[in-house]
Amino acid sequence: RFAVSVGYWEDPYIQYFVRQAKERKAPEINRGKLACYYARVHGVSYLIKAFLQKTECNCQIVNLGAGMDTLFWRLKDENLLPRKYFEVDFPMIVARKIHNIKSKPPLSKPIMESHSGDSLLIDSHSLDSSRYSIVGADLRFSSDLEEKLKKHNLDTHLPTLLVAECVLVYMTPQQSADLLKWAARTFPVAMFINYEQVNMTDRFGQVMIENLQRRQCNLAGVEVCRSLDSQRERLLLNGWETARAIDMMKVYSFLPQADVKRIEGLEFLDEKELFEQLMQHYCICWASKDSSNL
Repeated sequence: RFAVSVGYWEDPYIQYFVRQAKERKAPEINRGKLACYYARVHGVSYLIKAFLQKTECNCQIVNLGAGMDTLFWRLKDENLLPRKYFEVDFPMIVARKIHNIKSKPPLSKPIMESHSGDSLLIDSHSLDSSRYSIVGADLRFSSDLEEKLKKHNLDTHLPTLLVAECVLVYMTPQQSADLLKWAARTFPVAMFINYEQVNMTDRFGQVMIENLQRRQCNLAGVEVCRSLDSQRERLLLNGWETARAIDMMKVYSFLPQADVKRIEGLEFLDEKELFEQLMQHYCICWASKDSSNL
């Protein structure tokens, strides 16, 4: 929300989910972190749009651990909605999101506009329209997840994009492996995008882990975040045919340089070395399964 308010990228919907802090809390949100968020948003968005273009939007997206993400509304604005867009998160998170949607017309109106057919289902822990569904479920139990998604008309024959941003790292390696296996087994044509930590065995990574532990935040799956190779291997070992992984410094170098210059001019970056280290400790990985040669 803060990055959007400063002008790093546009998102007219985040304001309805997240309150703006009254004052800036330095150095918690520093320029390096904001630029890292910027690279993440653009990197993940690039892959999502490439998938939508390849499938001509005749596909579905499953956003795992979606939280207060606003992607559905942004895709609708760009006329890029897939056939169906699903979000999954813990029931408590889902209840909060649904409450915001019900009480804010700029959020509920686009859902109604894209809806067709029977009446829209909405209760405290799930929302189901013809184009958008929010499902309360625990990603650590894939049989429960599949059952709930199918109730909301998941079509396993459609090309499917699954997105997980800083989600798998909070599960044990076995739990994330089970989720990846389930996805690879369930969809004949699919792509999986994962954004999370990498290079976590070096000193910088260890300090990151210690800082999070001090805040009672345990990264149960951090051992898989050893390297780009370990990130790739996890995807390949769990049923995916191809897998790639690049760190966020690499992503940053691929972004349109005119826009990078613009965001670098928004605020003075005094600790370039710290920024580069931060970017080298996050990555985007993507894997695919492609029985129809898309």
